Amino acid sequence: MSIKRYDRGKQQFAVIGLGRFGTSLAKTLYAMGKEVLAIDIEEERIQAVVNDVTHAVQADATDEDVMKSLGIRNIDVVLVSIGPLQQSILATMIAKELGVKHVVCKAVSELHGKILEKLGADRVVYPERDMGTRVAHSLVSGNILEYIELSSDYSIIEVIAKKAFVNKTIRELDFRAKYGINIIAIKRGKEINISPNADFEIHEGDILVAIGSTDKLKEMEEI
Repeated sequence: MSIKRYDRGKQQFAVIGLGRFGTSLAKTLYAMGKEVLAIDIEEERIQAVVNDVTHAVQADATDEDVMKSLGIRNIDVVLVSIGPLQQSILATMIAKELGVKHVVCKAVSELHGKILEKLGADRVVYPERDMGTRVAHSLVSGNILEYIELSSDYSIIEVIAKKAFVNKTIRELDFRAKYGINIIAIKRGKEINISPNADFEIHEGDILVAIGSTDKLKEMEEI
C-alpha cells in the first residue's frame, strides 16, 4: 500500500506505535486538519483509531520492506512512539535510512533518548518525564496551570495572576527587572493578548504566560 498525497497543502504525519501517547498524538493531529497515517502491529489498536485518522495500517514498523511499501519516505514527519527499546531503535533507523526528513521519537529514559539522537532522530520527547515535571509544579504551586521545560535552564509557565499583581500594569510590576522574566502573553477568558504592552493592566483571574530561567520562574512561583 502506498500512501497518496490527497492535498499537497496539508502536512503528512505518520505515527508509529499506538499506545496512549501515540493514539492521542494521531487523533489530535488529524483533528487539526493534518493527514495522518497510524501504524501499529496490533490489529486491536488499529481498529480503535481507524475513524480518527486518514489511514490506519496494521504493520511491523521494524520491517524495512513494509515501511517502503507504505511510502514512508514521502511523509513529512514520522513520529516513533514505540515503547520497547529495540523496536524503537529499529523503527527510527529505518525511517532515517529511507530518507524521512523529520523524525520525532518518544523516549522512556535519558539513555533511550541519547541512543535515538545518535541514530539521527531530529527531536526526542519524554512524555512521562515532562508530565511528571508539570504535575509536580502544579502540586507545589496551586497557581501553576502549565509548565514547559525548554531546556535545563529555561522554561515557560502559565500562572494565574497572584493578588500582588492584580490592578497593576506590566510597567508597574516590572517583571524583567524584579524577577528576570518576560511576560509573552496574557489570557483573559477566551481572549489572549500576545506580547502585551507595558500599560496592560492585570485583572483578577488573568493567566500570565511567562518565559525565563528556571530559577527565576521558581522565585516567581514562590511569591
